[in-house]
Amino acid sequence: MGVSLTAKLQKLIKVAGIGSIDMDGKFVAIKMHFGELGNLAFLRPNYAKAVADVVKEGAGLPFLTDCNTLYPGSRKHALEHLDCANINGFNTVTTGCQIIIADGLRGTDDIAVPVPGGEYCKEAYIGRAVMDADIFISLNHFKGHEMAGFGGAIKNIGMGCGSRAGKMQQHNSGKPHVIEELCRGCRRCAKECGSDAIIYREDHKAFIDPEICKGCGRCIGACAFDAIENINGDAPQILGRKMAEYTAAVLHGRPHFHISLITDVSPNCDCHGENDAPILPDIGMLASFDPVALDQACVDLCQKAEPIRNSQLGDNMADAHFHDHGDVWHNSNPNVSWEETLEHAQKLGIGTRSYELITMK
Repeated sequence: MGVSLTAKLQKLIKVAGIGSIDMDGKFVAIKMHFGELGNLAFLRPNYAKAVADVVKEGAGLPFLTDCNTLYPGSRKHALEHLDCANINGFNTVTTGCQIIIADGLRGTDDIAVPVPGGEYCKEAYIGRAVMDADIFISLNHFKGHEMAGFGGAIKNIGMGCGSRAGKMQQHNSGKPHVIEELCRGCRRCAKECGSDAIIYREDHKAFIDPEICKGCGRCIGACAFDAIENINGDAPQILGRKMAEYTAAVLHGRPHFHISLITDVSPNCDCHGENDAPILPDIGMLASFDPVALDQACVDLCQKAEPIRNSQLGDNMADAHFHDHGDVWHNSNPNVSWEETLEHAQKLGIGTRSYELITMK
């Protein structure tokens, strides 16, 4: 009672041990998502300022950062990305620090980083500014995701720190396919496509050209009629494992700390130009040096929460033909895969799925 959420966030990260990191005179990258225009579920800049202020208390030099997107929207190059961040409230006044788009103007300013123990990626293409930092902090909005199941610390780091080439490398395991009998010709998928790979035939059915498609999966999340599927059944699992490998590359060899806010739990990524109604109630804020344990703890808390009616998850579960997967992420987006991400991250030595949850008020 009587304590602001930003003050509580600062107390949380201090109790979790962020002060043990020597930040004196060090560049500190705070990786977060500035939100697509039209989306309102992204974290408010007030939270970023709360974290930046703690970094400055330790004499660190914080900056907010993210990489450009693979798909069109309001963040596909640095100029638009910075405009988007500013419109959504992120600037030097509101956050108390500078904003740097890590992979540069066109998303090509990256560095090839070795992946320790990588099975799918021997090198990860990471935005240069991320790798130039001495210390790495991830600050993420924990939410659902149309391919990864949920978006947490590993998604924020692995996919978020990949340059355009890095995002291509992570997405290229599978290409989506249109189930013709389910397609209604609404054209929503084409509006979401980042590579102009979707055309409409004379029968008004969509067709995805596999030679042009980048395999990003945006069309899968866009289709309201389950008419698009990934023809490579392993693609979601491989995507998750590649995100874990990119996370390993980003974190290896330097101090790092991770924060997740389980608020406004939207069904899909903050990359969408809308966020839809929350599928779960607000749960709280979590912090850890271990991103794997952090993601697992967030997942477990969400699994225990009561789904919100009149949301994508609540409506799915209320449907007469609903099949209960026993998992909120599968119940919200039935074709997702998420456990492989955490399993692979643990295998790579990024962290552990075991944890002790300490509750603060």
